[in-house]
Amino acid sequence: MLSLKNFFPKFNMFEKLLWTISVVGVTVLFMFVPQKNPITLAATITGVTSLIFVAKGNVIGQFLIVVFSVLYSIVSLEFHYYGEMITYLFMSTPSAIFTAFLWLKNPASSQKVEVKMAHLTPKKSAVALILTVFATFIFYFVLKALNTANLEISTISIATSMSAAVLMMMRVPYYAVAYSANDIVLILMWLMASSKNPVYFPMVFNFMIFLANDIYGFVSWKKIRGKQERL
Repeated sequence: MLSLKNFFPKFNMFEKLLWTISVVGVTVLFMFVPQKNPITLAATITGVTSLIFVAKGNVIGQFLIVVFSVLYSIVSLEFHYYGEMITYLFMSTPSAIFTAFLWLKNPASSQKVEVKMAHLTPKKSAVALILTVFATFIFYFVLKALNTANLEISTISIATSMSAAVLMMMRVPYYAVAYSANDIVLILMWLMASSKNPVYFPMVFNFMIFLANDIYGFVSWKKIRGKQERL
């Protein structure tokens, strides 16, 4: 029988250390920023926490992504990064909800909320590519009409976010590779924003932490998938 404790996986020492360093690091940095934005800190802590759960293939990570997406959209709106706001509010949020549904429908076993992981096939790759190109094409013109800051890099962010979301729905480890690429793009974006207002610098560190977590997520998923296939 599925119980509440099934929703909370056992984290190993490295995962506990990674989460602790991530949360402490962004909190300390937040304390030294001249102009403090509590929403930025809340978004950061929620985001790194979601990635630890996602790295375990745990569906709670998807619900935390929904919360993060809303908070991050607010921060993005304040700096007129409409691309980020639109991407996370109207793409990442619904895709995380849909992914949670798919993950719950495809558990590794009837006793767990750990998702049953899959392999990336040529057909899945083609679908992911088509959806990514289509979404990027549409959103480019939307962002251009809104006079989005740093339009080119915002468009690249949409492409990497979309591919990551699709691969996560497909339950393949390569979602983490796409998100790692997105993290690098966002580090550059928020460095640009921070050069104009230092209040946004925690977002730079935030996505550095995200990058480390997503790299670990890829390693973790490959390991968990191998274990699932041996059972």
